[in-house]
Amino acid sequence: MLDRRQTLALAAAGLAVPAFAAGKKPVIVNALGGIMNPNIPLGQKATFLPGGEELDIDVRAIADARASGVTAVNCTLGYVAGPQDPHQFTLEDLDQWDALLRANPKDLLLVRTAADILKARDEGRIGVIYGFQNALQVGEHLERVDQYAARGVRVIQLTYNPANTLGDGSMAPENRGLTPLGRKVVEKLNQARVMVDLSHSGERTCLDAIAASKAPISINHTGCRALADLPRNKTDAELRGVAEKGGFVGVYFMPFLKIDGHPRAADVVDHIEHALKVCGEDHVGIGTDGSVVGVDDLAVYQGALEKEIAERRAAGISASGERPDTYPFVVDLRDRNQFHKLADLLAGRGVKPRVIDKVLGLNFLAYAQEIWG
Repeated sequence: MLDRRQTLALAAAGLAVPAFAAGKKPVIVNALGGIMNPNIPLGQKATFLPGGEELDIDVRAIADARASGVTAVNCTLGYVAGPQDPHQFTLEDLDQWDALLRANPKDLLLVRTAADILKARDEGRIGVIYGFQNALQVGEHLERVDQYAARGVRVIQLTYNPANTLGDGSMAPENRGLTPLGRKVVEKLNQARVMVDLSHSGERTCLDAIAASKAPISINHTGCRALADLPRNKTDAELRGVAEKGGFVGVYFMPFLKIDGHPRAADVVDHIEHALKVCGEDHVGIGTDGSVVGVDDLAVYQGALEKEIAERRAAGISASGERPDTYPFVVDLRDRNQFHKLADLLAGRGVKPRVIDKVLGLNFLAYAQEIWG
């Protein structure tokens, strides 16, 4: 982070400093992330929060989240892929998360409105945003959107990597656009004031949804295809379309940021800077697609990752650029200091403090206000 001498020098020069450096409580929103401890599945002993056993959420996860400064996180819940009944699985997962939040009111706050994000910051809690990474659980039952929204769901992604009944995901080779059902779901999501998330979608599906939506839409976790030509990243046309609609683009900390699958923190900054050039300073943020708790033993993690990638490939949900030798995080941005480091790197590139604060969370907050109220 900027040290005291650097902060005072900026202030003496009449220049603004980022909220972090000024000692203020910034708004930091991870547009797609998590609060789980990834070391628990690797065998680490844990003191779980009440109700956190099945979700791998322990005391350390909350402590690291607080230390990171994160205000709110869009946490993936419900059906993503697999043999389960999508709707039933989603309801059961919602029950589990509801129980977790009820049991831990001093630590966690369900975010239903933009004001709840600020409330979480001011009360020292972690705002939890319920989000889906697939809309297959909606299917042809449009009334389910209202049911999910009533339960607190505020983000619904149209597709995962494969095609579904709404449109093609990023790994569907046909790159077909939004289906008639997909258009109905977008319309229903607009009516219910739920964010329409185009992460993981194919290019035509994304562009069709931008055109079809009457409200601003988002791509909550992605990279820029102009810098790394992989399907999970978005073209400039997609990024620009979201911005022109008044929406939000979150840059992730994922292997897809580089063709070789081994990005560093500087690559995250490259993608943020490119997105800022394409979208403008009011439409770019972060959606890391990971937790703030770092992986303690990369060697042990590597073995677990190889098994996970093999399972994802067998299920047909793996993405190009996702390999056993890549990590689903950026190695030098993988702990509770990740947002502080990112702010410093952006400042080092000459990004203005007010823009840094927008990227860290204010842009998502403004977008949330537009959609949720």
